[in-house]
Amino acid sequence: MRIEEIFQESISLKKRILEDKSLIDKIEKSAEVIVASLRAGGKIHFCGNGGSAADAQHLAAELTGRFYYDRPPLNGEALHCNTSFLTAVGNDYGFEHVYSRLLGASGKDGDVLVAISTSGNSENILLACEKAKSLGIKTIAFTGETGGKMKEIADILLNVPSLDTPRIQEIHILIGHVICELVEREMFPKA
Repeated sequence: MRIEEIFQESISLKKRILEDKSLIDKIEKSAEVIVASLRAGGKIHFCGNGGSAADAQHLAAELTGRFYYDRPPLNGEALHCNTSFLTAVGNDYGFEHVYSRLLGASGKDGDVLVAISTSGNSENILLACEKAKSLGIKTIAFTGETGGKMKEIADILLNVPSLDTPRIQEIHILIGHVICELVEREMFPKA
């Protein structure tokens, strides 16, 4: 039955990641980079398209709200949440510029950009990564197996070993949750 097959595909992919020491290390490094930025007064910017935009917004909310426990908010923002800006820039300059332009306005040296694209080839995400580099912003890319063009730009590439978009997106949110937990524990250790 297809339902069981889908669950098995998801479980198998998670097992592959558990066995990939390099990817586990990069997830841990991502949390360390985010903590260092936040401790230095930085901001964590998130961007993606479609389901990846939903993940970007979700993860930004985990930082600014709370994850496991009550604590002060952390400085995180999904770049697509201002629809007036998004539609104006999309109309006036082209959709490929929506994230790079906002990052140019609100990003600064020492910040972090979490760029989410299952293909790793979304033009607006690539331009945001290039803008981040020019501003001294570290980039963490969540992609699928190949990494696409983002593998050449990102400081840290979290490429899920799959070509299946729904399975990649499931792992992206799982990795995002792991990072949020690590960041929260490090920023606000419990006694």
